Amino acid sequence: MIKVTLPNGDSREYEKGTKAIDIIKDISEGLARNAICVAINDENKEINTLVNTDCTFKVFTFADELGKEVYRHTTSHILAQAVKRLYPNAEVAIGPAIKDGFYYDIEFNCEFTQEDLAVVEAEMNKIIKENLPITRDVISKAEGVKLFTSRGEKYKIEIMRDLDVESVSIYTQGEYIDMCRGPHLTSTGKVKAVKLLSVAGAYWRGDVKNKMLTRIYGTAFDKKSDLDAYVLMLEEAKKRDHRKLGRELDLFDLFDEGPGFPFYLPKGMILKNKLIEFWREEHLKDDYKEISTPIILNQELWHRSGHWDHYKDNMYTLKIDDEDYAIKPMNCPGGMLVYKRRPHSYRDLPDRMAELGLVHRHELSGALHGLMRVRCFTQDDAHIFMTKEQLVDEVCNVIKLIDRVYSVFGFSYHMELSTMPEDHLGTEQEWEQATNALRVALEQLGRDYVINEGDGAFYGPKIDFHLKDSLGRTWQCGTIQADFQLPERFDLTYVGADGEKHRPCTIHRTVLGSIERFIAILTEHFAGAFPLWLSPVQMRVLPISENNYVYAQRVQDMLVKAGFRSELDNRNEKIGYRIREAQLQKIPYMLVVGDKEQEDGTLSVRQRKNGDLGVKTIEQFIQLAREEEVNKLY
Repeated sequence: MIKVTLPNGDSREYEKGTKAIDIIKDISEGLARNAICVAINDENKEINTLVNTDCTFKVFTFADELGKEVYRHTTSHILAQAVKRLYPNAEVAIGPAIKDGFYYDIEFNCEFTQEDLAVVEAEMNKIIKENLPITRDVISKAEGVKLFTSRGEKYKIEIMRDLDVESVSIYTQGEYIDMCRGPHLTSTGKVKAVKLLSVAGAYWRGDVKNKMLTRIYGTAFDKKSDLDAYVLMLEEAKKRDHRKLGRELDLFDLFDEGPGFPFYLPKGMILKNKLIEFWREEHLKDDYKEISTPIILNQELWHRSGHWDHYKDNMYTLKIDDEDYAIKPMNCPGGMLVYKRRPHSYRDLPDRMAELGLVHRHELSGALHGLMRVRCFTQDDAHIFMTKEQLVDEVCNVIKLIDRVYSVFGFSYHMELSTMPEDHLGTEQEWEQATNALRVALEQLGRDYVINEGDGAFYGPKIDFHLKDSLGRTWQCGTIQADFQLPERFDLTYVGADGEKHRPCTIHRTVLGSIERFIAILTEHFAGAFPLWLSPVQMRVLPISENNYVYAQRVQDMLVKAGFRSELDNRNEKIGYRIREAQLQKIPYMLVVGDKEQEDGTLSVRQRKNGDLGVKTIEQFIQLAREEEVNKLY
């Protein structure tokens, strides 16, 4: 007999060699119907795996992240099988599960377009209907190379030869064979709802020197209703695409002459500056001092900071007076130099330095995406220098600041605590101390969080903030990084109460992440209909006829004098046309003035959100708008 221990601590005994699925059925028939995979002694396995030893045992369904990953990765194999049936000469490369779906990179010997997706999707549904068993075998690396050589799969052979292993696992479903570590569903029929979404180009292994492959994206769900809801959300997201709205609303644009380098238009500059103004107001409340450091600094600095060894492939370099320089990809080293320029006492700490720093990063052209992924952006950075005893309190303060800022936009969020990566600076003891400080701060505030093992920055652990927008999508924006390494590398000190020199520690943190990316998120979150305080144009005055132009101009002058961003539209167009155009431009208020309003000294107020608000005096409207603006209502 073997003992199987469940996550709740309960133990059950079974015959040696019992299938995992039979153990699941013994636990719950309902759970067995929904089971996707299991973890046996923390190793992820198929549900038909034989259990031969005492073990811990956990079941995963589609409700779990691992369950979704296994389900969608299996679907990517079905995609590859469908492609091979329809295009026998196509060569498949890799097909992982990703957030909300999967993709497969494939080399076609013909053009493959968006229109071809429907045919491949239909073939996938045939394979699902065939309910082909999916079996796993372990073979030697040499046997694997031989197998895939016989099948003409050059990408699989290349991957396999790069693996430092003696054996590999392969999965078979019908005529299709793929190399994969698994686990997978037990048959193709377990997939209930699938949709292919788009086609893109992707360099093999992300290297521009390699061949451009065709990347087919798709998604899969365990219920058709959930798939339908997801597709509906994607359609809504297309309408809210910040690239489309940025052009339509004259906010920002990108040009072929500068891929990845955004251009702000006049209205976009208003939006950006209002956001920065808000950012500055909130930081002043928490006693931050704003600094600005150079965009270009010499290469020696980047060696000293460690960025050259860990980040040089993403840096732009140049020569000045025959010396090597780099355009900064982040603001940290400049902040270290500002701290180091004068002596510090423990009484000076914490020292909070904020910076809206313009940084440049060499992103691959295929990764660029509007304002979401650019090569040049403004990072809303800050570096806080403190004693180690102050670290927990400072982390708590930053969390409260981020919470305050996000709540203004109506964002909820969740947090991840990322721990030491393999490629890191410093000792494990230092990392443990820094990680523990972040953990204590989270628990002291009573905040829920998840652990993201091994995903910290190379110099320290971090807390990442993932905010949720109006469509339920999540975006990683704010971050708090605890750092004991750069103060050491830059020999930063302060004089303690004992009169001796001590080493401070540093928090690196952003609230918005980057101004560009946050504007993109806001544009999609609000579908371009920004709150009054952020809107580039807050209101538009619309005279009904030429007889009302003088009065409309007087109204316009009063609104501008009151500090509002108002426009007067007295074009020779019908009032209905001008109202519709103002609505398309997402202007918060439309103020219609005709003979009656002119006679009474009033406005007919139409709000973007709630429609007709009736007639108000100019003073009443100014008071209404002022309250909405000051309180940042939406």
